[in-house]
Amino acid sequence: MITEVNAVTFRQNLGEMLAQVQYRNDSIVISKDGKPVAALVDAELFGRIRRMQDRFDALSSRVAHDYAAVPSDEGMAEIDATVMAVRKPR
Repeated sequence: MITEVNAVTFRQNLGEMLAQVQYRNDSIVISKDGKPVAALVDAELFGRIRRMQDRFDALSSRVAHDYAAVPSDEGMAEIDATVMAVRKPR
């Protein structure tokens, strides 16, 4: 479950919020002036997010390197076509 709270409420209930994340595997989105500014998630989920980010960064670097000599419009058209082909219903 994802709970949304403002920063003041979060600060006033920090212990309870930590327990909610630790024991119920909930996530908490913290907002300030009505805008989300941070999220509290359990450590295991955070680790998975970091690993996914690392893999995404590596893939992005490979794509940028492989398409460095290709004009931007041509490269984007090829990438879009590939994505569309993969997403086609079977």
